Amino acid sequence: MDFSLTDDQLILAGSIGRFIDAEYDFESRQQITVGDEGFSREMWATFAELGITAVPFAEEDGGLDGGPIELMLIMEQLGRGLVVEPYLANIVLAGGALRRAASSGQREKWLTPIIAGELHAALAFAEPQARYDIRNVATHAGAEGGGYVLRGSKTMILNGGAANMIIVPARTSGDTADEDGITLFIVPADARGVEISPYPTVDALQAADIDFNDVTVDESAVLGDVDKGFATLQAVIDEATLAISAEAVGIMQTMHEKTVEYSKNRSQFGVPIATFQALQHRMVDTMIACEQSRSLLYWSVMLSAANDPEARHSISALKYQVGTAGIEVAREAVQLHGGMGVTWELDIAHYFKRMTAIDAMFGNADFHLDRYIDTAPTS
Repeated sequence: MDFSLTDDQLILAGSIGRFIDAEYDFESRQQITVGDEGFSREMWATFAELGITAVPFAEEDGGLDGGPIELMLIMEQLGRGLVVEPYLANIVLAGGALRRAASSGQREKWLTPIIAGELHAALAFAEPQARYDIRNVATHAGAEGGGYVLRGSKTMILNGGAANMIIVPARTSGDTADEDGITLFIVPADARGVEISPYPTVDALQAADIDFNDVTVDESAVLGDVDKGFATLQAVIDEATLAISAEAVGIMQTMHEKTVEYSKNRSQFGVPIATFQALQHRMVDTMIACEQSRSLLYWSVMLSAANDPEARHSISALKYQVGTAGIEVAREAVQLHGGMGVTWELDIAHYFKRMTAIDAMFGNADFHLDRYIDTAPTS
């Protein structure tokens, strides 16, 4: 495999990196997180102006025809900057579902303003009883009067409080854990019967629980084919898992670099602690963990870009890696910074929180170890 980046990809990564360095320092990020919405709409509009929100979408939809490689480059930089703006929720999750299944009319109505940064969206796929099994959908959509009536509850919906539109997987046939029988619906957030309970998450993002109490939508709200929404949902979650894994690699690398730099400046017994051999060994271990994770990321991204059948298998390997090695790198960074490593004022503590949250998203390390075994190719 050729892991070298094109000139355009290098420009993309470099431009986002420079923007974060210049405009999204840790102090600015902290000020954003204490705002009413937990993110900056002005910053989100800047992301749209820079074209970052358009990268994963086709040119005919107003996008830039980017793929998994470009998404990896973006998410790695967003991880490095601990960006709290809802790129994952708007672009990867909701935008990913629309990109795969929306009709031309739905693309014009919903996807175009998402790309322009004018509309916020969410994908409400998680339910209280489901754990990490996205097939487990108890929310029901019954056909009534030429449309559908939705009843059920969704939990931990990223960007749910700010969303103008919510994509809702609901069961239109079959049993609760069946793959068949899941249909995706586009539901305006202000529709009658939608009750949204927003809250901040431990990593300073925003999420919500949403109840759908006899919410009526017409047939035009169906995204894709009736009863056949699981394939779209699975593809979106796989891509999102790859995206947050790239974000995790950016976080791991940043934590390692900050810890090495701190060890050079922190003195004990009259010498920098970087001269202590025991600490050198620990920092070498974190460097190796970062490089192993990056190698798995490149492998998985290349398979995904080639639509290789083993892509899902590789994504689980990668998610297991960042869920184990990533947590270990984070712990080492906190420990080597000493007591200040857990203080609110130091960015290391916030990187640690985000790494912990990433481990739990879309299946933790144990879940993906099992899925890696289950999806192993047979010969």
